[in-house]
Amino acid sequence: MKPLRYRWLGDELAVCRLEPTAAVPAWLPASGFTSVTRTADELSVVCAASAVPRTIKCERGWAALKVCGPLPFDGVGILRRFAEPLADAGIPIIALGTFDTDYVLVQWSHRETADSALVAQGLAEVTEED
Repeated sequence: MKPLRYRWLGDELAVCRLEPTAAVPAWLPASGFTSVTRTADELSVVCAASAVPRTIKCERGWAALKVCGPLPFDGVGILRRFAEPLADAGIPIIALGTFDTDYVLVQWSHRETADSALVAQGLAEVTEED
């Protein structure tokens, strides 16, 4: 099985929770990694931690790895190839998907351990470019 390539995004991220009826925040950065998801229970925002006002309920200190894509919609087990080694290493994750690829968030302090776990399994390899 050919390893999947991934790279780390540069910004420290925050995962924020707002009320489900809240407007999309005006403080969202105009560039960089940003994800906004609305459900019946919450408006969830992931973006650069530096952009989030201190009054917002959030968890700071996350890093995002980007699976180099684009990935096919009929691809099977792609996220699993990242999630299993990270779980085995005791690293909690948040997974996000886009049209082109997947992103896996881990706590900033776990980046080196995550690299070691992923590369040791031979299922993924870190790269500096897409």
